[in-house]
Amino acid sequence: MKNKKITTAQTALNFGLILGGTNILYGIMLFALDMHYQNDTATSIIGYAFLISIILWGIMRFKKINGGYLRLSEALKTGVGTALISGILIAVYFVIMSQFLDPNFIDKSIEYQKQKMLQENPEISLENVNKIFDMQKEFSGPLVTSGFIIIFNLFFGFIISLVVGLVLKKSQPE
Repeated sequence: MKNKKITTAQTALNFGLILGGTNILYGIMLFALDMHYQNDTATSIIGYAFLISIILWGIMRFKKINGGYLRLSEALKTGVGTALISGILIAVYFVIMSQFLDPNFIDKSIEYQKQKMLQENPEISLENVNKIFDMQKEFSGPLVTSGFIIIFNLFFGFIISLVVGLVLKKSQPE
């Protein structure tokens, strides 16, 4: 019986589901703690750590299953595919959260950011801050934000995959 080769698409799907699920669970935890609209540095760093570690894990797993060999193109396909699947799942979660679980999410987020900006920059007038965030509110609907989530995931998935692929690549002997 011949071993069936695991494809980059299969690996990307599996690890994309893991990454998306992990981020959704993390998002639910933040929602339960009423921290989902704050977008603090610590919560962002944890999200980046999930992204980096699970993409790295997926690429390393693909390499191991592939006999220790990895081409840069395979690393890119695996990592970007993982990021895409995860980004779609996170975008769907975001729409559900912002439309059904917390319909005031965008308003709370903008108000929190306004207060933070006023605390950090007391010389800025409230009128200027309101202008900035009124413009931001026009571009922060659930579908536009979901699109940015997917694009963000793809961009960082590409960068992570490129670096990991360059470090871990190993060609098969001819």
